[in-house]
Amino acid sequence: MGQKPAVPAADQFTYDLSRLTLADMVRCGGALRGLAAASATMEEAAGAVTRHLYDNLKDKNSGDRCCVLVRFFKTHVYAQLPSQLQKFAAANAAGTSLGDDTKCLTMLGTAGDEPRWNSRQTSQGHQCIPLASEAIVDQFPMIAQLVRQLGLTTTELLRATPEIIDDLKQKSFGVFHVPVALGSPFIPAQQDFVKPHAIASALGFGGMLPDGELFVVIIFSRAEVPAAAAQMFRTIALNLKLGILALLEMPVFAD
Repeated sequence: MGQKPAVPAADQFTYDLSRLTLADMVRCGGALRGLAAASATMEEAAGAVTRHLYDNLKDKNSGDRCCVLVRFFKTHVYAQLPSQLQKFAAANAAGTSLGDDTKCLTMLGTAGDEPRWNSRQTSQGHQCIPLASEAIVDQFPMIAQLVRQLGLTTTELLRATPEIIDDLKQKSFGVFHVPVALGSPFIPAQQDFVKPHAIASALGFGGMLPDGELFVVIIFSRAEVPAAAAQMFRTIALNLKLGILALLEMPVFAD
């Protein structure tokens, strides 16, 4: 057994979302790749990635955190989910029957300002979101827009055949970017989340894995995220994907 790659200490990093530089992009991408590759499960990797971003995306002048909440999601088919997540998905399917091959957008990691935001088990509505059809995806404006901005169609997301996966290898994935969160139709819970927590911008990055599953990290920031900084997360997403690839044959969930 080879040794896992060493990961630099978190306190060596500070990235400012409002003024992200090329050097920040390289360091952040390398750190996320290392954290993922050094993990024993996908859930452990997701927890390390969300914690690293939450702790180290800071205003370089004040030292205050830029992030209010960071979450890591990955799609899984219903049959492969642990029983507790199957129950959660079924309870949130709005009466729709879920098949074994139904894609479910599953939270694997979370870090945020509120204590309940630091464990996926304490999420009340987002632990596992069943995506039973294209029509259901369209009922979630944020998810639908996220999929589009990442460069995918809902057909590619829900029915990733070997041919589609092969075609996606040639695509350059985009980023999900909402520069102004207040009043945006793509950011839900405006009264309960956006306004009381002063969410300025939202950012998502990720991509399709060789097994046809999607991974995505979503950042809700109290700092405004300019377009130039958001686009740098294309490269960061690629670095994270390379780290995740080493985990595809490993267990998804920690015991």
